[in-house]
Amino acid sequence: MFDRSERGDRAVLLCPTPMQRSQHAEQPDRIMEFRELVTTAGAEILDLITSTRQTIDAKYYIGSGKAEELAESVKIHEADVVIVDAALSPVQERNLEALVKARVLDRRTLILDIFSQRARSYEGQLQVELAQLKHMATRLVRGWTHLERQKGGIGMRGPGETQLETDRRLLNVRVKSLNAKLDKVMRQREQGRKQRKKSGTKMLALVGYTNAGKSTLFNLLTDANVYAEDQLFATLDPTVRQLTVIPGSHAVISDTVGFVRDLPHELVAAFRATLQEALDADVLLHVIDDSNPEHRDHMAEVYKVLGELEIDDVPVIEIYNKIDLSGAKPMLQLGTEGSKDKVWISVHEKLGIDLLLKAIEERLHRTHLTIEFVLPMNQARLRAQFYQLEAVRNEQIDASGEWQIEVELPLEKWLQLAKSNDSSAAFVSALLAEHGVNTTNNPQDW
Repeated sequence: MFDRSERGDRAVLLCPTPMQRSQHAEQPDRIMEFRELVTTAGAEILDLITSTRQTIDAKYYIGSGKAEELAESVKIHEADVVIVDAALSPVQERNLEALVKARVLDRRTLILDIFSQRARSYEGQLQVELAQLKHMATRLVRGWTHLERQKGGIGMRGPGETQLETDRRLLNVRVKSLNAKLDKVMRQREQGRKQRKKSGTKMLALVGYTNAGKSTLFNLLTDANVYAEDQLFATLDPTVRQLTVIPGSHAVISDTVGFVRDLPHELVAAFRATLQEALDADVLLHVIDDSNPEHRDHMAEVYKVLGELEIDDVPVIEIYNKIDLSGAKPMLQLGTEGSKDKVWISVHEKLGIDLLLKAIEERLHRTHLTIEFVLPMNQARLRAQFYQLEAVRNEQIDASGEWQIEVELPLEKWLQLAKSNDSSAAFVSALLAEHGVNTTNNPQDW
């Protein structure tokens, strides 16, 4: 046992790297990002120790020699905490703490702590607390090691077992309470999304690696005043605003939390509600720091998380920001329906913004098709499908008793209706043919 420091802001960093990854170009960038994470959390960095191993040690994660070096550094610098750029098991944390005589935090705990500092909205605070409790559930035993007893044998039972069960029960009660509150918040957000969809409002969602410039771009596109700083996770809470820079546009845009390498699975799951705006988006605006030499790796991390959230089929505009630092020129590359649009801009210097707006308008136009037509009375089932899809924008009944209807749907939905097995398929196919859509081709060919 050791006395835990009340401060906890004087840190020694440990950056362990598997042998195969240490030879990769991302290693210096990874260490720099880890330092930024620690600074963002409010800690003072006293020393940084790197370690390269072919295998992970079951006891300390790192080898015993490197662990002794870490303990010596903690003693010399009188550090309060050791922060490890890896996901440690509870046993590894406990063993390292016993050796270095200081608190040990892993990467997941560090990011959770930053999120708890950044969360401002009621929903964000609920999500962070839920993620923290789920993470804590695997580490409850660490707080009661002085009371532990083996379960069998006379004299081997003690108060530790009872205390642990009490803690677990209280934690489970709190988790259930948080889940219930989050479900209510999600239902409220769902009502707002349904209302926007019913009114024909398009949804754009900003995604990207943390500190790529999403919030600055969000402020530019919406005349909002969202907090934007040159630091990791400056934005945490979801914000939705009207897109104001395109006159007459019926579109809203959402700013979402930035991604980072090895984003903890607890956070990906807990923040699914926050990222729900991205799930329901018509177009994703993927903001990329073009000046960062590791931006390709950052893009891969973003698409990895989007894949985990099953958002990898939403149309994407890749926005290469900070060209004033990278030296690139403003440029627009329009893709097809099956490929990404790409635009190079500088939000800070307001370069290429007109190209970005052109890309957004073009993509929204390609994503949805609005048709006004006469629907015969024998197509009542099709009319019901349109209402089920919340696609009817206007409807009147003419003198002959037929419906004068205006419908807006994504192109792929129109195609699904045209290729369905019911009697309305032929009607929809003919309707699309009148508007130049060949239903025998793939959406990429439209």
